[in-house]
Parts: sequence; C-alpha cells; structure tokens
Amino acid sequence: MEISYWIFVFSILLFFLVSGSSSIDNFHQPFPIVEPDPGHTKLRLSREGLEAISRITTPISAVAVIGPYRSGKSFLLNQLLSLSCDEGFGVGHMRDTKTKGIWVWGTPLQVDIDGVRTSVFYLDTEGFESVGKSNVYDDRIFALATVMSSVLIYNLPETIREADISRLSFAVELAEEFYGRVKGQDIAFEPAKLLWLIQRDFLQGKSVKEMVDEALRHVPNSDGDKNIDQVNQIRDSLAVMGDNSTAFSLPQPHLMRTKLCDLKDDDLDPMYVKKRGQLKELVASIIRPKIVQGKYLNGKEFVSFLEQILDALNKGEIPSTGSLVEVFNKGILERCLKLYSERMGKLRLPMPEQSLQDAHGRSREEAMKAFEEQHFGRHHAKKSADQLDEEMKEVFKNVIMTNEYQSTRLCEALYTKCEDRMDQLQVLRLPTMAKFDAGLQQCNQSFEQECVGPSKANYEQRIMKMLGKSRSLFIKEYNQRLFNWLVAFSLVMVVIGRFIIKFILVEMAAWILFIFLETYTRMFWSAESLYYNPVWHFIVSAWETIVYSPILDLDRWAIPIACMAALGILYCRCYGRRKHGSQWLLPLYNHQKGGSNRPRSD
Repeated sequence: MEISYWIFVFSILLFFLVSGSSSIDNFHQPFPIVEPDPGHTKLRLSREGLEAISRITTPISAVAVIGPYRSGKSFLLNQLLSLSCDEGFGVGHMRDTKTKGIWVWGTPLQVDIDGVRTSVFYLDTEGFESVGKSNVYDDRIFALATVMSSVLIYNLPETIREADISRLSFAVELAEEFYGRVKGQDIAFEPAKLLWLIQRDFLQGKSVKEMVDEALRHVPNSDGDKNIDQVNQIRDSLAVMGDNSTAFSLPQPHLMRTKLCDLKDDDLDPMYVKKRGQLKELVASIIRPKIVQGKYLNGKEFVSFLEQILDALNKGEIPSTGSLVEVFNKGILERCLKLYSERMGKLRLPMPEQSLQDAHGRSREEAMKAFEEQHFGRHHAKKSADQLDEEMKEVFKNVIMTNEYQSTRLCEALYTKCEDRMDQLQVLRLPTMAKFDAGLQQCNQSFEQECVGPSKANYEQRIMKMLGKSRSLFIKEYNQRLFNWLVAFSLVMVVIGRFIIKFILVEMAAWILFIFLETYTRMFWSAESLYYNPVWHFIVSAWETIVYSPILDLDRWAIPIACMAALGILYCRCYGRRKHGSQWLLPLYNHQKGGSNRPRSD
C-alpha cells in the first residue's frame, strides 16, 4: 500500500514536470509570434509562437511573405509547405481577428545549406492597406518581416504599383545601412533576399523581370515633386541592390479563386503547378541561415534577436533604421567606451595638462578607430559615433577633475614639506647661511621636479613667496644669533683656556674676541652697520667655513664632537699625568716661584 502511494506521488510530480516544460502538445499548426497592441499601432510578442521557435537547437532561417490585403499570401505559404487550407495557414474568410500580426508554421522544414543543418520557418504576415489600421502599423509589420527573415517574398497581384515601391523604402534603407561593409568582417545581420513574386492571369507579354526593371526606372519630375524624388531615390537604391533581389512570375492557380481550398492539384492549372515547383526550388536555392554579428542563431537566440528588434521598432512614432542601428551599435559603443576608459585609467595622475590632453587625444582616436572598424550602419551610425564622443567627453571631464585633485594633493604635500623644512632651518643650533641656502635650493628643486599638474602654477607662486619670506626672516635673525653665539663662544673659550686646558694663548684670544664684540663694536659701530663691516664679513666667512661644509656639518655633529673632546681632555687630565708626568706641550700656567724645591706655604 505504501509503495503504491509513492508511485502515485511520483507520477503526479512527473506529470507536472512534463506539462510545465511545454504547454504546446502539437506544433504542426500555425502560431502567432507578433500581435498588435490594443491601439493597433505597435507590436508585441506572443508566447505560443516564441515557444515554437525557442525549442529549435539548429541554425534558423525564415521565409516571410508580405503583400497587400487578400493578395493570396496565406494560400501561397500553404502551397510552399504542401499543406491544405484546413491544416495550414487560414485563408480568406477562414482567418479570424486573432491572426493579426505575424504568424509562424510551428514545424520547420529541415534542409542542408552548405553543409549546415538548418531549420526553415515560414512566416505569414498581415496584409497591407486593410481597414481599421494605420500606415505606421503596416510599416512596423513590413520592417519586422524584413529584419527577421532570410527570404522576403513580396507577393503582388497583377503588377507593380507606385505604392508597392514606396513600401520598400525601409528595406532599401536597411540594406544601405547594413550592406556595403568590408568583405570578411562581421555584419549586424544580412537583410533578407528580396523576391518579387507577381501573380497574374496571363504570362504573355512582358516578363516579370521586364516589369520590375520598368517599375524601377526614373519617373520624370520636371516640377520637382518631393514625393517623386523620394520614390526615385528608392528606385536607384533598388537598382544597386540587384544582387540581393530576384523576380518570379506565377500564374493564377484557377479562375474560381474562392474555391481554391477545395481543389486538388489535378484541378489546378498545370502551368501553375509547374511554376509552383520552380518557385519552391528558387526559394530553396536562396535560403541562408540567419546570421547576426557573425554567428548562426538557434531558436532561443532568434527569439532574443526578435525581442531586441521589436523594442527598437516600437521605440519611435514610426519604425526607423536609425533605431535598429542604435540597437546593434550599443554593445560596440560600450566596448569602445570601455577601451577609452581603460587607456585613460592607466595614466599616472597627476600629470601636466598638455600631456593629459595628448593622452586623451590618442585614446579617443583609438576608440573612434575601433568604432569605425566595428560599427553597423553607414548613415545613421553618425548618431552613435556622436554619442560615443559625448560619453568620452564626460569620462574625460572626470579624469580632468581627478587630475586636478591629485595635483592639488601632491603640490600641497610638497608645499607643507618645504614649509616644515624651512621651519627646521630657522631654528638651527648653529646658524649657517650655507646650510639654509642649500636646504632652500633642495626644497625648490624638489618642488619643481615633483609637483605636476594644473595646480603647479598656483603653488609655485605660493612656495616662492614662502621661501622668500623664510629667507628674509632667517637673514634678519642670522646676524643677531651669530653675534650672540660668538659672545657665548668667547666666554666659553676663556673658561676652557683658563681652567681646563690652562693654555694662555687660547684664553687671550677669547678675551680679545669678547672685548671686540662687546666693547669695540658698541663704541665705533651701530648694531646694523656691524653686519656690513669687512671684519664682520671675515668673521662670518670663517664661521661658515668651520660650521658647515659638504664634508662636515657641525650643527649635526657639534654635540658628539664636544663630548669626544671632553672625554679626551678628561682622559689626559686623569691618566696622562700618571704615565707621562705633568709635562705639557703647550705653554701652561706655572704658579711655582723660586724653583721647584721651594717649600709650599700655607
């Protein structure tokens, strides 16, 4: 009992899985793939037809029949598919309102085209000029059939009218945009092969090719009518498209046209049956798999392509080739913009403005060259190119702002570093003009070499003012600090010469320097005039030579040298007398009177 229960559950699940994978049991019937919206102006996709196409895994080709209302399109498709009216596309009064739009036969024909197994779908389109529709709707049907098909059969009764040629304007513009590219390069898609199919009662007289050639001849326009000029331009373009079009005539199958669905092949005109076979062979010979951007499309890819095209055709008030060009150029535009962004992203910012402008020019040229090599469309591609240029300008604006920000950061850091360096030089323990000038020069050179970008000019002015102000302040305090150092130095040397080394010449020299600085200068020179005196210049030169040189910087090493000297003197005072006695090489103070044997008195 339990086993039977689980079998039942499993059966139910399997049923739902199978039913959910496909809602269509019989594909041997026509399905709508595109339907009109409620306003009958734009198009929308139909799920049944898309499902019939999506299941195909092999490359797809489509044969579409277009033409005026009640011109025998559906009957012709049934004849090409060898189907009766009962099982094939609905004919005449048998078709109800749900067949509006574009229909597809659910079972494709399998053919080998140049060794490629191809599924060929046949499409039936709603006729032109029927009651209750706008011309824009007819244009969208025609445009969509032109884009999605590999073979476009233009079914015309009896003759070619001026309006029939005007309707080809979209197909011509499409071919002009997407044809004429360099051979061997990928194209967006190949426009359909155009087959002029003229059905008439009698085949005598002009051939169908002569009829087409005559219809495509220029119409005289001495009055300069714009409409005639436009149709003449279409004629010129159709003449250029000669390799992409062909013509075929087909006699009427029977005089009783309302009874065609009830007649067998034996009842039809033998000439019609013969020409129908020739038409099948002609269509089979010009069918090619649908190629989009260099690759064959399977069912799912064809549906995706159809969705893309329909969005483009529904975008504007009327269908335009420009909207299709924009769709196919969108991905190329994004790749070229990415290429430009990557090139600009590799720049080491900040950098000089002219160098940045040159880099922008090179990157833009490279991106535009890539777009020119890859883009689709000959006339309408300019809009995409302009859009690419505008987007590159926006990216460049961001790069300029980033460069300015990075330049400001770098120059501000260098300015702060120089400012700190100048503050350090202002408070040297042993003031020296040579060291200050060397630091100022090093700071200035470092700023000139490292500060780049648009902020450099502004910061150059700031740093020159700061350096000039720092140098003036240093010079002002330099002479006073040096004077104080020399006074202190003379007093220190007096103490050292008197009590430490007991060298009278050192003490005398120190006293002379002290007296000169404190007395003589105050008696004969003012404090300001001292600094312009040659004697002072000599003192300054001697001080600069002793305190700072490329080899020795006393400001850094003064304390270690003083400590070492103190240790040396201490060593000599403490241990040198024990080993060598009290004899000195220098003239020392001698307090003994009357010889060395004189007894010491208290």
